[in-house]
Amino acid sequence: MFWPGVTKAGTLEPTPAISIDIYPTVLEMTGIKPLQSLIDGNSLASLLKSGAKPDRDTIFWHYPHYHPGGATPYSAIRSGDYRLVHFYEDGHDEMYNVATDVSETKDLAVTEPDRAKALRARLDAWLKSVDAQYPTTNPAYDPAADNAGKAKGKKAAAKAGE
Repeated sequence: MFWPGVTKAGTLEPTPAISIDIYPTVLEMTGIKPLQSLIDGNSLASLLKSGAKPDRDTIFWHYPHYHPGGATPYSAIRSGDYRLVHFYEDGHDEMYNVATDVSETKDLAVTEPDRAKALRARLDAWLKSVDAQYPTTNPAYDPAADNAGKAKGKKAAAKAGE
């Protein structure tokens, strides 16, 4: 992140952030008052001004739907160097140490079950505290039509790239 006249590109220590931090950051940077009193996310303006990290040790996110790019419904928690992801399709969890495994290739949920269980409990408590809506089955979903549509889209993309 870069703020002309305030930060120099590449000078900040890596700090976990999430897209919901952008709104409060831009508001603080511009001196604009928010339109609502409750804002998700934390302003990162102090980080940009003085290097002061946000007053939080955990980031949560909830993605209860499918995305054409392939994402499936999940919720996640990032606490310290660990990120735990709970996948709703089959109920499994994956956990990674993002400080030592940036590409998230080594799932630690099985080898560190106590840590995974603790992170999952924190994630579940947060989901309950925000009254999160969970994914539900779409009774009109037709997997055959979905697969045909994906194949048609890939064929059109390939033809466009010719």
